[in-house]
Amino acid sequence: MVDPDLPATFWPVFTRLGEAQLLLPLLVAAAAWLAWHRGGVRPALAWLAGTTLAALLTTGTKLAFIGHGLGWAALDFTGISGHAMFAAAVLPLLLRVVAAPQGRRGHAAWLAAGLALAAAVALSRVMVSAHSWSEVLAGLVLGAAVSAAALRIGPLPALRPLPGWPVALLALALLGVAGAPPSRTHDWVTRLALAQAGRSLPFQRADLHRPSGLPAAGPDGRLRHGAPAVVGPSLQPH
Repeated sequence: MVDPDLPATFWPVFTRLGEAQLLLPLLVAAAAWLAWHRGGVRPALAWLAGTTLAALLTTGTKLAFIGHGLGWAALDFTGISGHAMFAAAVLPLLLRVVAAPQGRRGHAAWLAAGLALAAAVALSRVMVSAHSWSEVLAGLVLGAAVSAAALRIGPLPALRPLPGWPVALLALALLGVAGAPPSRTHDWVTRLALAQAGRSLPFQRADLHRPSGLPAAGPDGRLRHGAPAVVGPSLQPH
């Protein structure tokens, strides 16, 4: 029998698999292991550089909306989902590297498993009401492009198998995010956006859909339609 409370207890924990504080250390470690092998330096550097550029683009969209209100109301778009982007940029190649499968079918299977896991992370962002569908899809496409570019620059060299690592890695990640402190990434981006825009309060999703007859919020951040938002450390979009 399915536990009716599963969505309430599962998604808030599972969504943390897309946090930068978890995926970036794994990315660096996996890229270093890849670069250790002959022929692995180029794809490792492409993986790191691509993820860095994607992170900058993702942050740029957030700064544009939080500080200046620049979004796309028709798509309910306020910025690329960082969780979805990092998951799609890191997880497919991460599983491919640590599993070190042999043959094209093995390679494709682990890459597909990583992409499916990234898609589940993207879904979780919608389930916890942190992002819209357009935002998570944008993150998935951007992150998948990073993975594809690294593979294109490759190909990845033959890697030494590490038995049991994929399962152990996922188990460790789940245990880690369950007990890890809340991510502060969104808070940092919000502070940067406000400082850059010279505002005291951030634009919010409701502002994106404000009727055209109402004036935009001024530099002081005071909004006519409601009270100021309190930016918290937990399931804020990032």
